[in-house]
Amino acid sequence: MTSPTMTSVPERNLNLPNIITFARLALSFVLFGMMSAGVGWVWSAGLFVFAVLTDILDGYIARKYQLITQLGRIMDPFVDKFITSGVFIFLLPYRESGVTAWMVIAVLGREMLVTSLRGFLEQRGADFSASAVGKLKMFLQCVAATIALLTMDDAIRTWMIGPMSIVLLRDLSLWGMVLVTLWSGVIYVQRGVTILRTLG
Repeated sequence: MTSPTMTSVPERNLNLPNIITFARLALSFVLFGMMSAGVGWVWSAGLFVFAVLTDILDGYIARKYQLITQLGRIMDPFVDKFITSGVFIFLLPYRESGVTAWMVIAVLGREMLVTSLRGFLEQRGADFSASAVGKLKMFLQCVAATIALLTMDDAIRTWMIGPMSIVLLRDLSLWGMVLVTLWSGVIYVQRGVTILRTLG
């Protein structure tokens, strides 16, 4: 006879928030395929925004119905970083996107550093969950990625938002995102050093 403990683990892992997370991972490959083909940029932007909204949805469901699992804690931030970083990487070959190699290096370097630090500290029982600055970083990355995707469309690239062109808005959002990304990385490192000192 199978014990209740053995049967409950897969049931907890295969819950609605985790299914949404894996669906978002599948959507990212569709998005990257569209970007690689260089067609349907407005649709690509819409698909990216939809993926971001599913991230908000699965987090809300997990908290409201207490469906937070260890699998979800690992996969949800991984998928978020995967799709956001992936968008910047696939935009890099297109000069019209405004994305530069330095921006991509800043985003990837920060994510790898913080993810490694989080894994190291949480293995030792420390709480290294996302902070407000980390959430702000993610929000600005999503905004910058969306605008960059939209400006790949020839018609949208001519838009004016008041006295500002959408291209200028895109560039400001990209560089603002980079600055906050680096700033959040410094804060997380400082926080990690403080935690390491308390752990001895």
